[in-house]
Amino acid sequence: MDATTRVPTPVNETVRDYVPGSADLAALDVALERLAAGPADLSHVIGGRAVAGAGDPVEVRAPHDHALLLGTLRNATRDDATAAVEAARAAAPGWRALPFDERAAVFLRAAELLAGPWRARIVAATMLGQSKTSHQAEIDAACELIDFWRFNVHFAREIMAEQPVAHSPGVWNRTDHRPLEGFVYAVTPFNFTAIAGNLATAPALMGNTVVWKPSPTQQLAASLTMELLAEAGLPPGVINMVTGDGLAVSDVVLAAPDLAGIHFTGSTATFRHLWREVGARIDGYAAYPRLVGETGGKDFVLASPCADPAALRTALVRGAFEYQGQKCSAASRAYVPRSLWDRVRDELVATTEGLPTGDVRDHTRFMGAVIDGRAFARHREVLDASHADPGVQVLAGGTYDDSRGWFVRPTILEIEDPAHPAFSTEYFGPILAVHVYADEDLDQVVDQLESVSAYALTGAVLATDRTVVHRLSERLRFAAGNFYVNDKPTGAVVGQQPFGGGRASGTNDKAGAATNLLRWTSPRSIKETFVPATDHAYPHMG
Repeated sequence: MDATTRVPTPVNETVRDYVPGSADLAALDVALERLAAGPADLSHVIGGRAVAGAGDPVEVRAPHDHALLLGTLRNATRDDATAAVEAARAAAPGWRALPFDERAAVFLRAAELLAGPWRARIVAATMLGQSKTSHQAEIDAACELIDFWRFNVHFAREIMAEQPVAHSPGVWNRTDHRPLEGFVYAVTPFNFTAIAGNLATAPALMGNTVVWKPSPTQQLAASLTMELLAEAGLPPGVINMVTGDGLAVSDVVLAAPDLAGIHFTGSTATFRHLWREVGARIDGYAAYPRLVGETGGKDFVLASPCADPAALRTALVRGAFEYQGQKCSAASRAYVPRSLWDRVRDELVATTEGLPTGDVRDHTRFMGAVIDGRAFARHREVLDASHADPGVQVLAGGTYDDSRGWFVRPTILEIEDPAHPAFSTEYFGPILAVHVYADEDLDQVVDQLESVSAYALTGAVLATDRTVVHRLSERLRFAAGNFYVNDKPTGAVVGQQPFGGGRASGTNDKAGAATNLLRWTSPRSIKETFVPATDHAYPHMG
C-alpha cells in the first residue's frame, strides 16, 4: 500500500428500524421463513471446502422454539482440527504475500455484501439461532459487523502508514508491519454474530491465517458468515471453521508449535484454562503466542442522588434486559439512593413486568429466550434460591418456563446486603440486583462496588451535577474498561467506543480500534545505509 494514500474515515452503518409495513421488514420476514423452512448445512469449512466430519452430531435449535431444528453440526475431531491447522499453514505464504490493499478489498466487499444482499439473511439467522429481536440482531449482525470490516481496514491503513520520523544522513528507516509467524486460533461466543466475525477476520486482515471455532449455538449465523466471506473473495484456507464443542480442536491447536495467537471471547474460566495450557507448553512454541481475550463482567449502574429518574429507569430496563441480559456489558447490579428509589421503584417494576417476551419472529417482543438448557437451568437455580432467601425481595419477574423455549422473565431483586453474591457472581441472564443506599452513604457505596467484583468490563454513573460526575469517574477509573455517563452500560459502537475491560474481564485490547489489530502484527525495523562505512576507525582514535 502507498503510505501516502488517504482514505476517508468510515461512517457507522445506519441501523434499520424494521417498522411495520416497511420493505426492510418484509425482506426480513421472507428470510426468516426461508431459514426456518429446512435445516441448514452446518459443515466444517477447511481449505475452502465443506467437510462433514465424523464427530458426534449436535442439533442446533431455536432457543425460543425447541421444535425448530435449524441444522445439525458435528463436533470436530482431532483429524478435523489437524486438517484445519494444515490448511491454515498451507494458505499462509500466499495470503501474507498478498498486498495489503488486496486483502483489505475482501473485507470491504464483505461489508458491502452484508449491507446489501446478505443483510436480511444474516439478521434472520441471528434472530433464529440466538433468539435476538430484529432490533438487537440488526445492530449486531448487520451494523456492527459491517462497521468492524470497514473500520478495521481504516485502522490497518493507519498502522501500515506508521513509519519512523527520525533519519540520519545517508540512512533510510522503515517499518515492515508483518503478520505473526504461524496461525491464529479464534474462539468465539454465542451472543454476538459481529464479535464472532471480527475475531476471525481481524487477524486475517493483518495477513494471518486462522482456525475459527464458533459457539455451537451461534453456528447458523457463523456458517452464513463463512459463505459471505467466500463470495467476497476470501481465498481457501485463510479462515478454516471447525464446529462443535472445541475440546479436540483445542487439544490439537494448543500443541501446535506454530500457534501464533488466540483471539477469544467467552467465559473467564475458559480463557484462564487456555492461558494455563499455553503457559505449560511455552517451551514448545516457536514464538510467544499472543493472547487476546474479552471475558466476563458484572456490570454496574450507579445512580447518584441527583440522577434523572427517567434516565435511570430507561438505563436499567434497556441495560439489564435487552437480549435477555446476555451481553457481556449488560447491567446486572445497580446502586440507587433511597430518595431516588422511592420515586422510580413502582414504575420500574411495572415496566419490567410488562416487557413482552416470546418468539422473536413476533416483532412486538422486547425479549426472546435465553440461549440453551444450561443457561436456563443456571437462571432457574438463581431464581429459586432468590425466592427462598429472606435477604432478597423479588420485585419483578422471578419466573421461568421451558415448555416451548428457554424463557426467563426479566427479574429485579432488591437486596439490602451489597456483599450478597448477586452483586459479584456473573449470571449472564435477565437478572438485575439492586442495592438501595442511604443518600449520605454514596462514598462508601462507591468503594464497595468498586472492589466487590473481580470484573472490570463496563459500568455507568448517572448524575446531573458535573462535579459529581467527575468525582465518580475518577474514583471508578479502573472499575470499567468502558465507562458510561448518563446512559446504560451497553451498546458500544465500533470506532466510537472501542470495547474491552480489565481485571477478570480480559486483556482490554479494544475491539473496534487499532489497538486490537496491533496484536496481530510483528513489526520489523529496517535500516538501509546508502553509503556504508568502509573503515572501522572512529575520529576519537586519532
